[in-house]
Amino acid sequence: MLKENLEQVQKNVCAACEKAGRNRNEVTLIAVSKTKPVEMLQEIYDCGVRDFGENKVQEMCDKMEVLPEDIHWHMIGHLQTNKVKYIVGRTTLIHSVDSLKLANEIQKQAEKKDVIADILVEVNIAEEESKFGIHKEETIELVREIAKLPNIRIKGLMTIAPFVENAEDNRLYFREIRQLSVDIKNQNIDNVSMDVLSMGMTGDYMVAIEEGATLVRVGTGIFGERNYNI
Repeated sequence: MLKENLEQVQKNVCAACEKAGRNRNEVTLIAVSKTKPVEMLQEIYDCGVRDFGENKVQEMCDKMEVLPEDIHWHMIGHLQTNKVKYIVGRTTLIHSVDSLKLANEIQKQAEKKDVIADILVEVNIAEEESKFGIHKEETIELVREIAKLPNIRIKGLMTIAPFVENAEDNRLYFREIRQLSVDIKNQNIDNVSMDVLSMGMTGDYMVAIEEGATLVRVGTGIFGERNYNI
């Protein structure tokens, strides 16, 4: 079943790229594997997926210990400062940086380990009270401050759009954050690139790709419904 799910998602990604006139190589599919057992991750890995996203530091670290070393791990959940030391230098990308305090801690740990940490700035583009991320108006200022930190590279932006029945309802938000990334790029800030746009999940990733997503985070569409009771 997992293989069939993945194949369908891959077909959808290709279709969205084609519709938008984009090259399929511009979009990376992240299999969001939170709460899923390592056996399921291994099965998806065996199908060729190398990018996996986790929400919790402990769960990610546990899976890192037993799964293949060439996996690219993405921290996509809210990150507490006291957990930063466990993942800096071990993750491909931290998607969820939404404060200077968190960035400073990432800098501290990256300096200690003599590594460069690649991050995305998380923007709460729909300004939902239940979501993490900074407001659109505060983004450029935060990017400027984080850009001063020598062991951090800002690669782009991330957003979690609202949960909607109709994916089209989120097109506006995807378009808005894409424009924000263009605006930031045009500022030519040292140590900042806006090549990465992490947006779109199971319900709306095709629309996100049409609007410029370079990373899409698909969990349920690949692994099925999550079990939050484990």
